[in-house]
Amino acid sequence: MSCEVTSRKILARLVVAGVLSLCLTSITQAQQTTSGPPAGAGPPANINPNIDTRQRQLDENRLRSAELNVGAEERNQKLLQAAITNMKEDFSRIQVLRNDIARNLIAHKPLDYKLLSEQTAEINKRASRLSVYMRARSTEDENESNSLEPKSEEMIEALVKLCKLIDSFTENPALKNAATIDSKDIAKARENKANADRDLLAIIKLSGSLQKKSDSLRIP
Repeated sequence: MSCEVTSRKILARLVVAGVLSLCLTSITQAQQTTSGPPAGAGPPANINPNIDTRQRQLDENRLRSAELNVGAEERNQKLLQAAITNMKEDFSRIQVLRNDIARNLIAHKPLDYKLLSEQTAEINKRASRLSVYMRARSTEDENESNSLEPKSEEMIEALVKLCKLIDSFTENPALKNAATIDSKDIAKARENKANADRDLLAIIKLSGSLQKKSDSLRIP
């Protein structure tokens, strides 16, 4: 709502500025006309019928340009709001999927590889999208074990590790306190962001490996 109000205010100001420019132009031209020499005195006025037309076109172009700029800002605001909405949805959904996996592990239920394939595939998709929004990048040598396909007997251990990675990522202060970072805490904030990037990239790799393994073990 605030973005919409701001855009309307900007549009209103630009339109007012354009109208004011038109008024000032008209007043200036009127003053020049009234302050000129009386009829029959001095050299004849240099009247160019194209001046008014050109001035009108310039004023119209200014107003049109202002409207286009406001339109671009509104589109950018809509894209930003859509990105924020998608990030919140991905962030929440990853936690829901993590809880579903953990609940089944705690209950010692037999592994449902079809379900696990769907769950880990969705985690991978949503984590990958979050990594684009966050511009996540690795700042250290990546652990290759996260990208290796686990063995059948390692599935439970790998699923537990995935749940812990998601916990670490979602509880990271870089994501919780991003709007309240003090200038004295910039170094710590950077460290937290690096840890969040590391966890997110590890989630993407491990969930991808688990999805492939689950596919290979699922009953046709």
